[in-house]
Amino acid sequence: MNRIERLQKTFAGERTDRIPVALWRHWPGDDQRAADLARATVEFQRTYDWDFVTIQPSASYGVIDLGLHDEWIGSADGSRSIVKRGVNRSLEWTELRPLDPQRGSLGRQLEAVRLIGEAFPNGETPLIQTIYSPLSQAVMLGGPSLLLRHLRTHPDRIQTALNVLTETTIRLIDALRRLPLAGLIYVVDQASYDLLSEDEYRVYGLPYDRKILESLPDRWWFRTLQLATNAPMFRLCSQLPAYAINWPDQDTEPDLTQGRAMFNGAMCGGLSSQQHLNLGTPSSVREAARVAISTMNGRRLILSSGNPIAVTTPLSNIRATRESVNHIGATSA
Repeated sequence: MNRIERLQKTFAGERTDRIPVALWRHWPGDDQRAADLARATVEFQRTYDWDFVTIQPSASYGVIDLGLHDEWIGSADGSRSIVKRGVNRSLEWTELRPLDPQRGSLGRQLEAVRLIGEAFPNGETPLIQTIYSPLSQAVMLGGPSLLLRHLRTHPDRIQTALNVLTETTIRLIDALRRLPLAGLIYVVDQASYDLLSEDEYRVYGLPYDRKILESLPDRWWFRTLQLATNAPMFRLCSQLPAYAINWPDQDTEPDLTQGRAMFNGAMCGGLSSQQHLNLGTPSSVREAARVAISTMNGRRLILSSGNPIAVTTPLSNIRATRESVNHIGATSA
């Protein structure tokens, strides 16, 4: 069974020869140049032979050309810290304009995708691009507290900005459709009970997320939703058109069993990026993988971590993740 067949059967809830598996990470420093990001991504895939490749640029790549400045200061997860926001006053939300995806940071990302595609030319290795939701991009531009204040005091200005960010994202997708991608991983981190009410997300998140996901080309058969929060609005987000959901199931609710009851597609998780992968041992990684596969009865599971892995993750734990699915087959669960 090849990678595409394995993944598509997993999305459909059918048994496979083994559980599909993949990890991904940020590439601090390398994520600032297309060729270096491509090389790091390709070498990671060639080393571990994952069932798919997640192309992970710096989180701010979609908004860095809107006045935002960031830098990597050594965070373990590889993310860059924002040192200057693009928006400081409510009126500035209305001054944002759609970006040209062929230029600047977006253009560099297109080049990185092109180079990665050249390294896997036959289409047998599915490539998916990381795309951040408009509300996630707005948080990067204004910061969480400022955005929340303006969302409640100047909602029309926030909606104007969200429309612009949505338009830029759709333009990017239109440019990406010309490249050899199988789909995307769509990051939603503001659909969180720690940040918004469900009513607020229904107004400022859900319509824009749905518009973007419904704009995807038909040939993008791989569509994963990443709920990057410890308090996800899982039931609400499960209504979005995706085939798999990735979230920190080992560190928060819902767990895999609860998630399976709320969503008909695949669960992407089973491992904690911190407890198992960064701080654990190969034995604890293998045991966590065994438990996850057993919990899901060998179906509807992509073994992964709930977040991108830390740059400090021991290589032995990464190897154990990849090797575990060879020893714990889907059909034996």
